[in-house]
Amino acid sequence: MFAAVTSDCIGCGACEAICPQVFRINNYEIAEAYLNPVPQDAEEATKQAAKSCPVAAILLE
Repeated sequence: MFAAVTSDCIGCGACEAICPQVFRINNYEIAEAYLNPVPQDAEEATKQAAKSCPVAAILLE
């Protein structure tokens, strides 16, 4: 699985709170998926993070 954060991100931090293994808030105060491919043991948390995004800015492949 691969994760990406679109430019729609508002930097709320929900994804980082749910899955810090894959997501972090960068210096521009927006989220980024910094670990790709997503480790198998983080796939469920990554999916939860995507569902929790208030602006649907997380794309999963």
